[in-house]
Amino acid sequence: MPPRADGKRRDRVRGAPVEVEPGEGFMANGEPRVVGPGFHERVYAVVKLVPRGFVTTYGDVGTMLGSPRVARQVGWALANLDLRQFPDVPWHRVVNAQGTVSFRGDVTRADLQETLLRAEGIAVDQTGRLDLKSHRYSYPGIDLRG
Repeated sequence: MPPRADGKRRDRVRGAPVEVEPGEGFMANGEPRVVGPGFHERVYAVVKLVPRGFVTTYGDVGTMLGSPRVARQVGWALANLDLRQFPDVPWHRVVNAQGTVSFRGDVTRADLQETLLRAEGIAVDQTGRLDLKSHRYSYPGIDLRG
């Protein structure tokens, strides 16, 4: 959405319209800056909302945090998840936008993710794909369709 004449921008963050002004806490395009101190913990908090038998996408988590453009950073946060410190974060319930398990870099973890998803009743095929339409979590009160 383009800036208004007064330099402000009307936007939707977490499903609610908000007024944003360029400057501290916002990027040059007026979008809220969501990556910063505490970002990983905020990612984990959003992922913990996804119930057993459902999945979400990296982009959906980013959208819940204020920007779907931080999907890659969401992935990095989950890749760095220390399960000893955050044992209750269901990291395996986050898949890519195509509804597949991301195999990049760690095949062992991808195999574990498929196993954990199947244990929750989510069918995952040989290529790591699942039925995203049937299993995608819809955060209450939030429209993630853009």
